[in-house]
Amino acid sequence: MGKIHNIAVIAGDGIGPDVIAEGIKVLELVAKLDGNMDFSFTHFPWNCDYYHEHGVMMPDDGIAQLSKFDAILLGAIGHPTVPDHVSLWELVLKIRKAFDQYVNLRPVKLLKGAPCPLSGINNEDIDMIYIRENSEGEYAGEGAWLFKDKPEEVVLQHAVFSRKGCERIIRYAFELAEELNMSVTSVSKGNALNYSMVFWDKIFKEVSNEYPEIPTYSYLVDAASMFMIKDPKRFEVVVTSNLFGDILTDLGAAIAGGMGLSAGANINPEREFPSMFEPIHGSAPDIAGKNIANPLATVWAVSQMLDYFSYYEWGKLLLDAIEDVLTDKENLTPDLGGTATTNKAGDAVRASIEKLFKSKT
Repeated sequence: MGKIHNIAVIAGDGIGPDVIAEGIKVLELVAKLDGNMDFSFTHFPWNCDYYHEHGVMMPDDGIAQLSKFDAILLGAIGHPTVPDHVSLWELVLKIRKAFDQYVNLRPVKLLKGAPCPLSGINNEDIDMIYIRENSEGEYAGEGAWLFKDKPEEVVLQHAVFSRKGCERIIRYAFELAEELNMSVTSVSKGNALNYSMVFWDKIFKEVSNEYPEIPTYSYLVDAASMFMIKDPKRFEVVVTSNLFGDILTDLGAAIAGGMGLSAGANINPEREFPSMFEPIHGSAPDIAGKNIANPLATVWAVSQMLDYFSYYEWGKLLLDAIEDVLTDKENLTPDLGGTATTNKAGDAVRASIEKLFKSKT
């Protein structure tokens, strides 16, 4: 038995438990094959059912409980019986903010075999990494609701952009681009948002001056949306605000195989707190319990977790295994045009992992 990594598991709602179970099986297989690492899993029942029973999404000491772990594996949170802003703010955003997971890292990469709705696109044309600011911006949660339910009702929603917050996320993007020999593109809306986005653009320019060897580009968010469709290969490392990153990465998922292939990491780079890894497809209550959810996004999130623990070869091997399943096409779930169950698709990934591992040893 090698080094033990203690993982907190929040399977969540809907299809969350089904796909997370497949991700755990992948980590257990990797540990078995490697022999120099191991994983210990502790499950937390925090979801919308928990909310109905207890009136909260997590207990008062939930953050203290999670703080003892090396990482968090999150399934999906949300159910029609609980308002989305309650389930999000009282669990997911609470974790992100408490643990200063200010980097949201979402790969938008067209894997071999993945469907793409764009014509004339090669796999290498869609290969970008979104660095989304994850702690403030439009999701700061600041504002006011005045004269509620009266004719003069007014709502104020404040976006919060601090120099610290902008500098550290932009610098993270440049450091990653330097490591990967890529360009950095900033996405903002400085022509309309004359305080927050002008401030963002100013700091992007300041930080970019520290990395003169790295090509840089700046686009308005509407133009960036268009170019992601018309010319996606122009994007490599992309850095943007909380809201724009949330929206653009869903667009990225649409052109890179669908939400069933989309993963995200919520990272505290200083490692003072645990980071969190998740498929970003949501709880999909309409197919919950049917055993047809796509587990490949969870496997990708597990790959990101392995990278986080510096098991880079294993992280790459898991992506190769996903590509194996996509190109073989015999074990695809319905969202990808197949008839496989969640379990069958997971079994296919693990069979590919074993095959690829044996071919390398």
